[in-house]
Amino acid sequence: MLLTRASEYALLSLALIGESGEPKDVDTLSKQLDISKSFLAKILQNLAKRGILVSYKGAKGGFALNKKFEEISILEVIEAAEGKAPSVFECSPSQECCPSERAGSCIIWPFLNRLQNKIDGFLGNLTLKDILEK
Repeated sequence: MLLTRASEYALLSLALIGESGEPKDVDTLSKQLDISKSFLAKILQNLAKRGILVSYKGAKGGFALNKKFEEISILEVIEAAEGKAPSVFECSPSQECCPSERAGSCIIWPFLNRLQNKIDGFLGNLTLKDILEK
């Protein structure tokens, strides 16, 4: 699957954090988005590990953007939220990923790989700013 709830929640959280202009804590964000606090905390920690967010401790702590909207690619958000690169099909990134171990004789793999590369390129060039413009 290309995108899961983790990617959706990551994008929504980044939008709210960026709009506020100040750190937002997990409690506040989970209430605003009406999602599990523990699931959101894991997503935000992954975004911080990848340098998309910065984490502040203390009473006025929380998460803040570590980059500008136009510097955050959608591909990097998805990779951080999902913990892996997105793929259209399990085998599309490489023949080594083939679950049936018949990639060498698969007649549709070249097409799937080209599709994957186009999607990766599109998501890599699309930024948070692009999707938040109204």
